[in-house]
Amino acid sequence: MKKWFILSCIIALGCIPGMNKVNAGNKSLTEGNPRPVQPKLVVGIVIDQMRFDYLYRFYDQYSESGFKRLMREGMNFTFAQYNYIPTYTGPGHASIYTGTTPYYHGIISNSWYSKKTGKSVYCVKDYNYSTVGEEGIAGQASPANLISSTITDQLRMSDNGNSRVFSVSIKDRAAILPGGHMGNQVYWYDGHSGKFITSSYYMKELPEWVKQFNSKRIPEKLMSKPWDTVSNINYRVSWPDAGPGEEDVFKEGKTTFPHTFGKLTESEKLDKIISTPYGLELLNDFVFAMLRENNPGKGPFTDFLAISFSSTDYIGHAYGPNSMEIMDTYIRLDRQIANLLDTLDKRVGAGNYLLFLTGDHGVKPNSAYLKENRISAGGVFPDSIENSLKNFCFRKYGNSGILKNVYESQIYLDHAQIDSMNLDLTQVRRDMANFLKFTFPGIGSILTNVEDDASVPERNMNSFLLNGYNSSRSGDLSLSLSVNNLFLYGDDDEGTSHESSFDYDTHVPMIFYGWHVTPGESNREVYIEDLAPTIANLIHIQEPDATFGIPLIEYKGK
Repeated sequence: MKKWFILSCIIALGCIPGMNKVNAGNKSLTEGNPRPVQPKLVVGIVIDQMRFDYLYRFYDQYSESGFKRLMREGMNFTFAQYNYIPTYTGPGHASIYTGTTPYYHGIISNSWYSKKTGKSVYCVKDYNYSTVGEEGIAGQASPANLISSTITDQLRMSDNGNSRVFSVSIKDRAAILPGGHMGNQVYWYDGHSGKFITSSYYMKELPEWVKQFNSKRIPEKLMSKPWDTVSNINYRVSWPDAGPGEEDVFKEGKTTFPHTFGKLTESEKLDKIISTPYGLELLNDFVFAMLRENNPGKGPFTDFLAISFSSTDYIGHAYGPNSMEIMDTYIRLDRQIANLLDTLDKRVGAGNYLLFLTGDHGVKPNSAYLKENRISAGGVFPDSIENSLKNFCFRKYGNSGILKNVYESQIYLDHAQIDSMNLDLTQVRRDMANFLKFTFPGIGSILTNVEDDASVPERNMNSFLLNGYNSSRSGDLSLSLSVNNLFLYGDDDEGTSHESSFDYDTHVPMIFYGWHVTPGESNREVYIEDLAPTIANLIHIQEPDATFGIPLIEYKGK
């Protein structure tokens, strides 16, 4: 009798008007606008190698509709920092989108030495998949090496895959890592073919709109004209044109404007477009085609569009942060940002999208530039470190085979060899660290013996080496460099790079704009791992699984 009574009550409750409203409301969550407390679209913009000071150094030459609009109408955190090393593209994009550091997400560099295979591992290389859209190996890639989830993964998991994630860049790693493990459409540029491609991880065949875009042969058209300065722009803060330490990227026999491409073959032009502002224009054209054909932000669920501009990095490496080339590039990028914002306003609606802009790392001034201005600069050759350590091991232990590999800032030891010699691993590491500090003035701090240390990454700038360490991938010793030093693989004074814990590499822009963002400016110290949880908190979804950042913006919506 009790069972029948309970069943009768349940049936009766189903007929109560109020209960029908609840059911109708649940139905509307799947058929109507499911999340009125969410924006229609989240847009992530990462600018490769963008130092924070570029926002202000070229400010008077920017338009009112690009960077200035974001700074004026968005929330601008003026002291945003990376708090791990090395500051490279792969780790940068992974950290932005996971809300954590390499200690947890595992992307310790653009590439690293595998302890299991004894071979180099590129951060997104995956031979289990094939290239889609062209012949060759450029599409043999996936996010498999990324250990933790991303904000884009969390968005898709929040509604069981109804949200869509689009990610695009010139670089494969700058498209794949933001796209996360669950990205829908992820594309990057193949400099060999001059086409945008993808991996079979995402799809079996390119959509028709991508094929049509590639058929227009836009790279060839863009590279048919020279790269000259923008008219009516004052370049005084970046004079002279031929600065110290600049590379001759286009075989011109000079490094001054206008840059012409007549000495390049047609295939070389397809590749070298990435080292010109035309690479920015090409990427934006592709983004606009993506918006037209896929209508992100037009459906019932929140979508995510991840864009990473890479040409800024190639140009910065070749010419340096004090060059006219980098200034010209950012003036042109400002116009591309303005076009993008205008397009988003028209297609998604002003106030309907939430956008962030940041950089994946900064860059050191050219060594030649520093030396010319009587500022100390130098570098360390990894080959020299390896040879010196082998000699040290032979002298001290009678066996140079103790050293297994030196890969960038990581030193790997042969544990089996050390055990067979009855040596204490901890002491061997300490001996090597002391030797390196004494022998190479360009080396700063050295991290050793992490597995016996109870320390964990912290949301501060006190443990760059630990935050960048990963137990399964990092070496027995992790090195940091002294100020204005680089790991060198060629000419000390030609071009420049990034990787250190100093502000020229770690201080980047961080601006939030649009949906439920109150304009303002803050100079409190914030960190790159704060970005993803800020977005997650604003749109009311779970933050990525390894996040240890905090939300930076107070939500003021209803």
